[in-house]
Amino acid sequence: MTSGTPRGYAKGRAKRTEILDQAMTLFGEAGYRGASLRVIATRCGISHPGLLHHFPTKEALLLAVLQHRDDVDDAWLALGATRGVDHLRRLTDLAELNAKRRGIVELFSVVAAEATSPDHPAHAYFEARYRTSLANTELAYRQAREAGELRDDVDPAAAAQQFIALMDGLQIQWLISDCATDMAGVLRAHVQTQVTVRF
Repeated sequence: MTSGTPRGYAKGRAKRTEILDQAMTLFGEAGYRGASLRVIATRCGISHPGLLHHFPTKEALLLAVLQHRDDVDDAWLALGATRGVDHLRRLTDLAELNAKRRGIVELFSVVAAEATSPDHPAHAYFEARYRTSLANTELAYRQAREAGELRDDVDPAAAAQQFIALMDGLQIQWLISDCATDMAGVLRAHVQTQVTVRF
């Protein structure tokens, strides 16, 4: 009687992952407001109530998609527990990885722009995300300074803002140029002007 439970659980997890993947694609294509749960359900081969069994609201689904994206990226960034210039290199490598994940870049760019509105369901998420991203990047620049690897005229707080703004802006250029923009290359060239070691 219990032998079917693991299989059912695995099947449910697989369907949940499929829903997240399809939702990520549609949110990237149409934005949060333009996406339909019924369309996502159809793409997954399930009914609308079937989708609601996994995610009771559209807002819950969006936040789950964003969290899933962060979990994957955070696990990747944590590899090797980098700090200072090495962490900045890791962030630049993330831009290179993103060049192979158009759907994720579209999702982030479209929904981040929508979420500037205070009444958007992901507004608080992006507020917290940018606050954390800026703090972590500023810390990396400060660690680079402590290691003697940052130019004296570079302010860590300003450099962190510039890095995040450049990274996000490059994603939009990359999407518009049909993936022709070298996101990682531009980021590396930028950081190279700020550090005293080969980047």
